Amino acid sequence: MSFIRGYDRESLRELVDLDECAARLAEIEEQRSLPALLERVWLLKVLGRLDESLALADTTVRQARMAGTRRDVLRARVLHATVLQYRGAYAAAEQELATCASEAEGQRWLSIAAFAYQHHGKNAYEAGDLETARESFKQSLFLRREAGAADSELETVLLAIEAVERRRPAALSIG
Repeated sequence: MSFIRGYDRESLRELVDLDECAARLAEIEEQRSLPALLERVWLLKVLGRLDESLALADTTVRQARMAGTRRDVLRARVLHATVLQYRGAYAAAEQELATCASEAEGQRWLSIAAFAYQHHGKNAYEAGDLETARESFKQSLFLRREAGAADSELETVLLAIEAVERRRPAALSIG
């Protein structure tokens, strides 16, 4: 079940129903499986409970390293980096996302690489680095197309590229 109702056209952050997310968090609060932990990290993040989200993200990365696959570790690290991004730690998030994207792409795990590049772009976008954002979004789009992603997945990347293009003329006229 997806709690994402869309994306804010300016911030590119997920639009969610906060009540639904809080109810789901309460529902899975005691679950300890890796998928449940990942979901809890994301729910805490979108609910704005960033300290709890970061602590749980650290735990989730450790659990993935001990009991998961390399793909699980990459997914957990990308999610951890998105929490850092939400906290405004753009440099730390950028480094983690770039590493994850590169590793996933090197393994030819296209969907994970595309996911990491998309979040790398979102992080750069929030940090004001529009060129990096644009390049990361374009790489995500390329990889998603190569992986045969659904139109809805392509659409989110295209909307992100469009958001960068809207901001770029304003940034160029200021600079």
